[in-house]
Parts: sequence; structure tokens; C-alpha cells
Amino acid sequence: MNRFTDKIAIVTGAGSGIGAATARRLGEEGARVACLDLDAEAAEKTGADIESAGGTAQPIPCDVSNEASVAAAVEAVGETFGPPQLVCNVAGIGKFAHTTEATVDDWNRILAVNLTGTFLMCRATIPSLLENNGNIVNVASTAGLMGQPYSAAYCASKGGVVMLTKALALEYIDRGLRVNAVAPGGVDTPMIGSFTYPEGANQKLMYALMTPFGLQQPEDVAAVIAFLASDEAWYLTGSIVAADGGLTI
Repeated sequence: MNRFTDKIAIVTGAGSGIGAATARRLGEEGARVACLDLDAEAAEKTGADIESAGGTAQPIPCDVSNEASVAAAVEAVGETFGPPQLVCNVAGIGKFAHTTEATVDDWNRILAVNLTGTFLMCRATIPSLLENNGNIVNVASTAGLMGQPYSAAYCASKGGVVMLTKALALEYIDRGLRVNAVAPGGVDTPMIGSFTYPEGANQKLMYALMTPFGLQQPEDVAAVIAFLASDEAWYLTGSIVAADGGLTI
């Protein structure tokens, strides 16, 4: 399929996991992909993967939690490729902790990357997306749809992404800007390593987060993102697609 031929896409968190898989998928389908990541070397690796497969990519360092960094990255995309038409907000972080032991620094950082970063990138690109028939796909989580123990900051941030997605979808529905989100369940990515149970965690509480389907691969989520970003999903806006193996049934 070549659903994104010559379209200009921004993917945040493109250095690894779902972000890297999404960037590669869009590149395979013809998009010119701006690979944004705080880790410049990781972004370069993803860009090299896309180009070695015959695609077009540009790695751009970006801290999505920083307003100036986001503005500079979006400007760089415009200078390199032109105005973006697809924005996939994938960058995210998280960790388990007893809420009474969670630090304010951890709380602030998780919300800054997951929620504020998504907001900043949306705000910076919406003018271009409106002018170029573009759309946004955010990455939320099942943690934004249901309670998850030892994850107060992560749940709050991803619940925020869910409602940000809906708010933007409604605000711009009469101007043709589609805004959707995917809410993955367990994904086999490097980030999952940061979700280690805190000492004394009640293992029984974690059973509710399990599904017989087990973990999915980043490419599985990337396929859902690519669908939502494509013209095939023209009738979807404000949708939160749970790619979770039945976890939130």
C-alpha cells in the first residue's frame, strides 16, 4: 500500500518502540517522515532504516515537553519537507510507583512529556494541518481508559491525552481536521522495562492488566496508527481505538 505517497509526516518518539515502528510504516507507504526524538542518535537510526528501505526521512532532535524545542522542530520540518500533513504524537514515558512515594519531579516529568508534549505539538502544527487537509493521531493508553495501580501520573497523563484528543476533534470538526487516538494495551517495547513493580506491590492487583493475547509488537500499534492517519479513516474523528487484546471490553 502507498496511502501516504508524498505526504509529510511528523512522528514524535521516533527513536524506538511504537514511534520507530510508526515512522517506518509511514515511510514504507510513501510518506516523507520527520523522525523526532529527544535521543538524536536513535532518531538518526530510524531515519536511516527508512532511507535504506527506499523511503525519505529526516531525523530532528526534539524535547516535546519544551515549547521552544517543539517550535524549532516544526520549523525544521517546514524547511526540510514543507508543511506537515500528518502528526503522530507517540513520545511517552512512565513508571510504576506507590503514590505515597511518587516524587513531584516524576509526576511533572511524566505529564510534561505525555500530555503537555502532545498539546505543544498539536498546537504548533494545527495551522498547517488545517491548510493542508491534515490529521492528528495521538497515542493514549488503556491506562487512560481504566484504572491502573501504581500509575497515578501515567494514568492522569494518558487520560488527559484521551480528552485532549476529543476536545480538539470537536473544536475543529467543522474545519475538516480529524483528531484520533490509539490506546494500546501491553506492547513489547524498551519503555516497558521502566514499568517494574515497586517493592511491596500487590501482584493480584496487576492481574486486571493482563489479557490472554499477551503483549503485542510495536508494528501492531503502528498499523492501527497508519489506518487512523489514512484517508480510509475519513469518517473517524474523536475516536479512541483500544488496541488492547480485549483488556477494556
